[in-house]
Amino acid sequence: MTELRYVYAICEPLGAPLPAGLTGVAGDRPHMFPHLGLVAVVGHVPERDFAEQPLRAHLEDLDWLTETARAHERVIHALMALTTPLPLRLATVFHDDTGVRVMMEEQEAHFRGTLDRLRGHVEWGVKVYAEPEPDAEPAEGDGPPSRPASGRDYLRQRRRSVMAREDTWQRAERFADRLHTALSAHAERTRLHPPQNPALSSASGQNVLNAAYLVPRPASEEFMDVLDRTKTGESGIRIELTGPWAAYSFVDVVEGSGAEAAST
Repeated sequence: MTELRYVYAICEPLGAPLPAGLTGVAGDRPHMFPHLGLVAVVGHVPERDFAEQPLRAHLEDLDWLTETARAHERVIHALMALTTPLPLRLATVFHDDTGVRVMMEEQEAHFRGTLDRLRGHVEWGVKVYAEPEPDAEPAEGDGPPSRPASGRDYLRQRRRSVMAREDTWQRAERFADRLHTALSAHAERTRLHPPQNPALSSASGQNVLNAAYLVPRPASEEFMDVLDRTKTGESGIRIELTGPWAAYSFVDVVEGSGAEAAST
């Protein structure tokens, strides 16, 4: 069986070995591939799954993609306990060790500059959602909601509902602006991602802020305190905090030869 090289991350030399028993994509144990004073963390994956054509098909398979992403992130998470990794995109694959070596040579200056910038930092993700209140229900004992008595009543109810949703949306946007400003003051870099499409997300509500923050590790607790202090008690607004992550949002993409790379 022909095996390809799956590259998880680029790191500075690690002061400790990878954890015993760590497995990555395709169940393979990752290993360190040193070159030019840098280290690529590499695994072996079967060509039948990760060559260009089969990989294109797999990327349409949500179950396969989820399993692969979890295995990829498991390796990155293990690296975060040892160093500050420069994470590569999911399914960055090369034909052989020579391909990995050439990639490291061509990108050496970029890798060193990025590692210098990321050293000692983690990424936090913050999302704000507008969640309008459902249409008013009748008070207890009033029985089931009555149908509008007329077309005019129906239009009046619809207008009230639209106005309430618009009010929640505007409040959420104003709050998101305040929160982003407060959090940005405690981050070295920020990245605003496009709001999530509610049709493609399992999250409830309308996403009005989808941001990533590059924060020094020692400042992470203060960053979270700022978020807690800025939280609103207003109804219809929900905040989601994720992390700490490796700094995917602050790394330029490096792709493998002959392979598609999927966003993480």
